[in-house]
Amino acid sequence: GILDRYGQIQPKFLFSDTEVAYAGKTIDLLPKITEVANNLTAKGLEHVILLPSVKSGKEPPESVSNGIPKSASLSVFLAAGDRLPLSFEQLPFSHPLYILYSSGTSGPPKCIVHSAGGVLVQTKKELTIHFNLDLNDTYFQYTTTGWMMWPYMLAGLSCGARLILYDGSPFYPDVRSYLKFVNDQGQVVLITLLGTSPRFLAEVQGRGIHPLDLGRFEALRTIASTGAVLTAPMFEWVQSAFGPDKHIVSSSGGTDICAAFVISVPTLPVYAGEIQAKSLGVKVEIFDQLGNNIEHTGQPGELVCTRPHPSLPIKFWGDDERGTKFLKAYYNVYPGVWRQGDFIARNPRTLGLIIYGRSDGVLNPSGVRFGSGEIYTVLEQFSFAIDDALCVGQRRPQDKDERVLLFLKMRSGHRLVAGLDAKIREAIRKGLSARHVPKYIFEIEDIPYTVNNKKIEIAVKQIVSGSDITPSGTVANPESLKLYYKYRNLEQLIGERAKL
Repeated sequence: GILDRYGQIQPKFLFSDTEVAYAGKTIDLLPKITEVANNLTAKGLEHVILLPSVKSGKEPPESVSNGIPKSASLSVFLAAGDRLPLSFEQLPFSHPLYILYSSGTSGPPKCIVHSAGGVLVQTKKELTIHFNLDLNDTYFQYTTTGWMMWPYMLAGLSCGARLILYDGSPFYPDVRSYLKFVNDQGQVVLITLLGTSPRFLAEVQGRGIHPLDLGRFEALRTIASTGAVLTAPMFEWVQSAFGPDKHIVSSSGGTDICAAFVISVPTLPVYAGEIQAKSLGVKVEIFDQLGNNIEHTGQPGELVCTRPHPSLPIKFWGDDERGTKFLKAYYNVYPGVWRQGDFIARNPRTLGLIIYGRSDGVLNPSGVRFGSGEIYTVLEQFSFAIDDALCVGQRRPQDKDERVLLFLKMRSGHRLVAGLDAKIREAIRKGLSARHVPKYIFEIEDIPYTVNNKKIEIAVKQIVSGSDITPSGTVANPESLKLYYKYRNLEQLIGERAKL
């Protein structure tokens, strides 16, 4: 994953830990650093700066530095600049600030270049206006440094807010410890804005943990979920789990803009399963396949942005002068209109926004288009037995129509027996329609995710439809993808199951 990213941009300096602590274990990174340094040296790498130990705070011994090409400890690196005067260099508003990487689950990640002024204006606007963040607040966002929420969180400093950084697993030593930390009234600073994800919240719910049994969370004002669809049942559970006075919100944007297209508003009502509003100053519309605005109808369509806004990326690193890859990624469907790739609808009554999933993963059996998020919402009522789920369409070269496949990862002690299968189908039929009921439901050992905890639907859809996928380093559990190859031979598989 490191070489997939950094190999494309040819960095001059590389800062790295020599070890990492996670879930009670210390992982030695020296072999990986050595491999990366050797590879990138041929691509222009000039310096590797090794950071102090996460456990002892001590710097790596000289013998370690000598074993890694072009490396030095952090203190040696800093000492080299002690006598050099600092100077401020005024740069243009749109000067490149950083590169964020797309997930790249089945190919090289896109290197998305963001501008300094644009991304700061946009993120500060969102945190100040949409989250009401100011110098009296403390913002705690659980995120890796590879997810867009890391630089997004850092923008909280521009609002005067304090930030809490958390390194390690939220489930170690157990999730109760993490929740007690969020609630801790003895801290010097009290957390007022908690950034989290639907997957974490579902894990807390699935383990039967009731946060209010651990504390009152009196300082906590807002719980902001992003990274995936927060379903209506999960909205309701979070509200009951943390208290009626909490602002439970969901937002949706992307690494592409390091901001949100649809987001929260502190002064508007919250409707379970809906995102409150469009981001201020962002011209979000909903298009059908012909490019007509259909948001007034309540029907789902493509999330598009029809006007420029500050945090549109500058370019893809390594693209040609015409920006061919950039234009193909966002402007190839509707000329002159940014297509984000999300399937969305607007409730005509509440004006709330509902994300159904990625538009390239839209399910389309017999011409009926719907998102996987609709299925996941119904499955919430079976969370006592279902640990996770993945719903994709299958259309192989020989198929005349698409069929819907639902894969379920069961909780310990539960199996997908015939009775449960029937109850799931009936719940989907009643909650949605007969057209939404999957053709087949299978029990699966694992669900693939990216390292940023995003469910990987598209790669599985491609696999079951006959394509071979080589997972990139951004897939957290690449072995899980192998579990789905047998489902491309569905007729044979169904025949074997019928004999059992």
